[in-house]
Amino acid sequence: MRSIAFADFLIGVGILFVIEGLMFAAAPVWLKRAMKSALETPDHILRAVGIGSAVVGLILIWLVRR
Repeated sequence: MRSIAFADFLIGVGILFVIEGLMFAAAPVWLKRAMKSALETPDHILRAVGIGSAVVGLILIWLVRR
């Protein structure tokens, strides 16, 4: 039997795929430009944005689960 946490994880991954798919379907040109921009962005900036996003995500999960 799967745990509730694992089921929640799979739901989260599924939602990620849905959002990403909708973005590619709705605005492929914009996403190509965003990817090119990300390639030109320095690593330390991308790392800071990634860490910030992860922290915001964890806080959001914590608030919802509280």
